[in-house]
This record gives sequence, structure tokens and C-alpha cells, in this order.
Amino acid sequence: MLAEFAPGTTVAGVFTRNKCPGAPVDWCRAALAGGRARALVVNAGNANVFTGRAGAAAAKATAVAAAALVGCTTKQVFLSSTGVIGEVLPHARLTAALPALHADLHPDGFAAAARGIMTTDTFPKGSTRVASIGGSDVRISGIAKGSGMIAPDMATMLCFVFTDAKIPAEALQAVLSRAIDGSFNSTTVDSDTSTSDTVLLFATGQAKHPKVPPEGGALLRDLGQSCSRCCTIWRCRWCATARARRNWCASTSPAR
Repeated sequence: MLAEFAPGTTVAGVFTRNKCPGAPVDWCRAALAGGRARALVVNAGNANVFTGRAGAAAAKATAVAAAALVGCTTKQVFLSSTGVIGEVLPHARLTAALPALHADLHPDGFAAAARGIMTTDTFPKGSTRVASIGGSDVRISGIAKGSGMIAPDMATMLCFVFTDAKIPAEALQAVLSRAIDGSFNSTTVDSDTSTSDTVLLFATGQAKHPKVPPEGGALLRDLGQSCSRCCTIWRCRWCATARARRNWCASTSPAR
């Protein structure tokens, strides 16, 4: 799965606390310091974990290839991988697929993107909300992957959230961290912590609204609540209940 973002897009991230993270997690943690994003590349089938120098090289090669297509620096490319651990990622196959993905980019590709990141999931997961910043509407939408090992910290899951709001990276990080604490980090399935857990929030800045200060503040209250609701919905959809599989779990926001 490949996503391209408008110039000036800011990014926030929360990652696994596992002491042996995969190469994509290491890459994203380093890239997050810049606070800017232009591309996201996600692959399923191989987690690029416990692969040493080969894994780091695969992550870098993927970022280099994506950056060349989008026209940005490698540190503005974010990566995630999910799947089998302990096997070297055949990154040549991945990078060879990127040009066709880039040529086929379109704004209504969320459903295909949600399916593209699935592994053992039994259904794609997605959500969208409309929030207000200073009286102006902004949209927050995202997709998620995960179907087990959801404890003690987001385990074996990937989640990518996007908003058209214009938000400084510092304020965006505060919004995401609060949303994760009340959703993915408060769920348990089998007490394991994955090596690949990643949640990234991207703000493209395409919406028109009052300027948001670096500290965020009251202007982001509604957006923060919407982000939390999205993450809570995904958490509840992992419940092993027929009702949750049919629609949103009844314990989430009444909005459907």
C-alpha cells in the first residue's frame, strides 16, 4: 500500500514498546523527528523483524524508491511491515511494485488500502469522522490492521489515520497520544506485545480553518475527541462478537 501526501503534511506516531522492534519501527522513529511526511509504504506478508542489517537495508531501499517517486527526502517517507518475522524482506519485489502503485494513486482508494494491509484479519477496518476546528469542518479518516495479541500495548496492529486539518507536529502528537492511551493501549487479548505495532497520524493541511498553535489547546478539542472515537471503534471491532463484526460495537460513540 502506497499513500502520497501534500507538501507540508505533518505527522505524529506511537510505536511498540517491545525491546526488539522491527526495522520499519526504527526507521519511523528516526523520521518522526523531522515532523513532516510525504509518503507512506506498508507491506503485508513479511514483518522485517529480527533481520539485522539486512532489515535496515531493506527499509532504506524502500524509502529511497518511494522518495524518488514522490519527490521528497527519504526522511519524509514512513514505513510499516506486517507478517512473518525472522525472514529477510525481499525489498526488490516491493520496490518494483511501487511505480505501478504510484501511477494508480487516487483519492478514493481507502477500501483497497484497508484490504492491502490485512494479514490474518477477517475483514478490513476503517472509519471516518467530521470534526470542527474554530467552526470549520475537517475530516479525519483511517484504516487499521490487527486481529489478536492486543496487549499490553497495541500489539500486532498497524493503524494509519489521516486528516485534512493543518496542525503543527507537536500538537498532532499530543492528539494521537491521548487517543491511543484511551483505546489501543487499554485493550487485552492474549498479553503479548508485538515487534511491529505502529500508529501514524498525518495532517495534510488542505482544509481551511483558524491557525492552530504548537500547543494545540481548545481549538483541537473536537478533533481530539473524533480521533479517540475512531480508535475506540477499531478496538471494539476486534471484539469476538457477531454484533461487532456486523457494525460498530455498541459501546462506542452512537454515531455510525
